[in-house]
Amino acid sequence: MKYLLFVFFFASSAISQTDTPRPQITGIDHVAFYTTAPDATAKLYVKTLGALSIARSEPGITQQFDIGSQWVGYSPARDAKATSRLNHVAFTTNDAEGLRRHLASLGFEVPNSVVHDGDGILRFAMGDPEGNRIEFVQRGKFDRLQGGQGDPVSRRMIHAGFIVHDRALEDRFYKDALGFHLYWHGGMEQGRTDWVAMQVPDGTDWLEYMLNQPPNPDLRQNGVMDHISLGVRDMKQAQAKLEAHGWKSSPEEHSQMGKDGKWQLNLFDPDYTRIELMEFRPAQKPCCAEFTGPHPSGTQ
Repeated sequence: MKYLLFVFFFASSAISQTDTPRPQITGIDHVAFYTTAPDATAKLYVKTLGALSIARSEPGITQQFDIGSQWVGYSPARDAKATSRLNHVAFTTNDAEGLRRHLASLGFEVPNSVVHDGDGILRFAMGDPEGNRIEFVQRGKFDRLQGGQGDPVSRRMIHAGFIVHDRALEDRFYKDALGFHLYWHGGMEQGRTDWVAMQVPDGTDWLEYMLNQPPNPDLRQNGVMDHISLGVRDMKQAQAKLEAHGWKSSPEEHSQMGKDGKWQLNLFDPDYTRIELMEFRPAQKPCCAEFTGPHPSGTQ
């Protein structure tokens, strides 16, 4: 969904004028992708990562894998030749209808009403200024995912990332309208910004802008950039658990120190979508910039 230019400029000027309060945005609820190989995808999440597979909880999602109280979903790829497999990123809020009204008051294009799912779930979907599909989910009082079962490698999704071409344009939505704030930024080279971590206003999860990408990336490039990150307390323990599940290190999948000073390990699903494991806290000083927000916490 693309915004008309005049809508964006109206929203830009209205952000500082609205009296409609913004409800809380507390974290990532779920992230959904497309797949051309559902059996292999299930094997990766259930066997390798130890995630719990349950019946889908959202229309259109044919596979759902729980990561603690969050989830990752997959649907059959509409076009096997398409170069992007990202479906949408969903954030949790304490008031979906209030957030919908808040964004409408700023001039952003939103649905006329929220969707009422089972178990009291309220949600609405929209496009951000670059057309990425975003959802906001208010979970019902009795809606609880079964996050405590089994022995998963991770029980917490800490961020999701996707390609951003115009940081200032996206900031008008995520930063100015929704209250996201900078957590960290860095790049492959000193003085260059390739990644911008924008933390939700009322939690520690973040959305990562993946900058400086070609205008028409191929499937592998998109898969590396449009990714999720699962938090772990100790990467050595996480890797040992992966190995016990039959995983083996390779040139593409191995542990390494990230530019942010956190240990990380990348896995890839059958369509090259990256599933990054990342320690909750840095083990050494980050390059490029200091952290400006609280670190996530949890258990693996």
